[in-house]
Amino acid sequence: MLELPDPQLAFAFEARVDVAATLDIGDGLQFTPITGGSVSGPRLRGRVLAGGGDWSTTRDGVTTLDARYLLEASDGSVIDIHNRGFWRASPSVEARVEAGEDLPEDMYYYRTSPVFQTDAPAHRWLASSVFVGLARGERGQVCIRFFEVL
Repeated sequence: MLELPDPQLAFAFEARVDVAATLDIGDGLQFTPITGGSVSGPRLRGRVLAGGGDWSTTRDGVTTLDARYLLEASDGSVIDIHNRGFWRASPSVEARVEAGEDLPEDMYYYRTSPVFQTDAPAHRWLASSVFVGLARGERGQVCIRFFEVL
């Protein structure tokens, strides 16, 4: 039987996403509007466009995330991102986050599975690879480091 290699990750970029106050829709469903932000890294630079948002549902201590928004690369190309994931933490860590404290990523689980779409030739690599996102809250932003699975 042929041995498969373990996956490797290559850092592509970080998005620092500005968000407005979360709206409570009811029955555990919330919506957080995305108002802008920045993109920087070795493979992509640009900005997060205002107008998207993150729909989240919390059940039994686990928050399911479903965000949809647009990135504009420094060359003007527009990239659609659909970013799904999970956030979970111990009750004590969750209370610290709710109180506004920025905590290290290893204190909670905040991971995403983004899918990108674009027809821009310079950025087609985003739409033809698998990525994983490691997220954290930092100074009122959601910061997501995107890694390409090699």
